[in-house]
Amino acid sequence: MATEQYTTDHAAHAEEHETMTKSKIWRVFFILLGITAVEFFIALYLLPKGILNHGIGNFSYIILTLVKAFYIVAYFMHLKFERVAFKTSIVVALIFIVYFIVLLLTEGSYLHIHMAN
Repeated sequence: MATEQYTTDHAAHAEEHETMTKSKIWRVFFILLGITAVEFFIALYLLPKGILNHGIGNFSYIILTLVKAFYIVAYFMHLKFERVAFKTSIVVALIFIVYFIVLLLTEGSYLHIHMAN
């Protein structure tokens, strides 16, 4: 009975990872390549010509980089095929890390302002 459960779980897990075919890998590769091309277009054409504001350019870099990070983590690190609880634990940890970085930067600038006076 335990062997049947192991075989069923193992087969289901293997089936999830079999969905990552060569065609999907290439599709994700070309999506990442397209996003990178857009970033280069922004950096080498739109910003120097003054067509795009630097604030909007930086915001678009952040968004495009987060999209690229999602594709890398989801497909190449196989997080897309994991269970929801594991995904949630990773996302919560990431949120806390970003939150702590923002807090450290905020406190660092606050300390610099008050130490100068």
